[in-house]
Amino acid sequence: MKRFDLSVLDLAPVKQDKTIHDTFNDSLDLARHVEKLGYKRFWLAEHHNMASIASSATSVLIGFIANGTKTIRVGSGGVMLPNHSSLVIAEQFGTLESLFPKRIDLGVGRAPGTDGLTAKALGRNPMIINEQFPRQILELQQYFSVENANSAVRAIPGEGCDIPIYILGSSTDSAWLAAEMGLPYAFAGHFAPQMMESAFEIYRENYKPSEEFPKPYIIACVNGIAAETDEEARWLSGTLYQMFINIIRNDRKPYSPPVEDIDSVWNAMEKAHVMNMLRYSFIGSEESVKKQFADFQKQFKVDEIMVTSAIYDHAARLKSYEIIRNATDVLFV
Repeated sequence: MKRFDLSVLDLAPVKQDKTIHDTFNDSLDLARHVEKLGYKRFWLAEHHNMASIASSATSVLIGFIANGTKTIRVGSGGVMLPNHSSLVIAEQFGTLESLFPKRIDLGVGRAPGTDGLTAKALGRNPMIINEQFPRQILELQQYFSVENANSAVRAIPGEGCDIPIYILGSSTDSAWLAAEMGLPYAFAGHFAPQMMESAFEIYRENYKPSEEFPKPYIIACVNGIAAETDEEARWLSGTLYQMFINIIRNDRKPYSPPVEDIDSVWNAMEKAHVMNMLRYSFIGSEESVKKQFADFQKQFKVDEIMVTSAIYDHAARLKSYEIIRNATDVLFV
């Protein structure tokens, strides 16, 4: 079985009984915890107009996390690039890289990270997104290059900074783009598993080596909820299930604690939809999640697995990442 690195995707979840200030402190505590456990990177995702997710000002939060940690890579998973000017993102991430050298990642996606009305408020033009997104990646690469010193428009900070760019996707579109551009590819298997296998095949088979990335590099994002027993993990997963029920119902309220009977919350159609979206969710004891990670890696052979964990209790969330680290470590002993 191919070895893989282990990383974290954090959505800065807002919980019913917590403030956003509490959310940010919990995210920092989690980052420090997984840093000690040897996780490779800690990414934050851009979302807007959601009472359950507080990572809208993604670059600001990356700075907060990077400043409170020492070695773990910190980045975006991702910045939704068409929501922004390429120059502004180059300047923001150039500033971050200048503050925290060799620790900053820039993951970029083309989705809005929100609803249609909010996307409009962000200034997006849906008619040009498919043309705009690859052009903006090229603009970022230009702004980060040393050669851009002779250009009329320069990113300072940013110019000459070594900031790896990762292309994010939840379908096959970005797989083609990442392969064409010779960039690493991260797939959102934690909520959009349907096209993951096809996307990986397209990316690997069509990859054009680049100077920075001579070989294809794949990150798969999955849900992970681990506890001392399978029963406890299944109970903790009630928050994850309610989170996705809320997505289906367009109810953006803060995260809810687990419930005694999840079947009292969803109907049969909602359950089927949620379970399909959460196909790649590794839930259980250390022994159970070890097998789930092993089965996944035998099938997909990725370079890195990024785990996001929607657990309501902060201490249980910390413990989950510890159990997952232990479970994956023993796969290669």
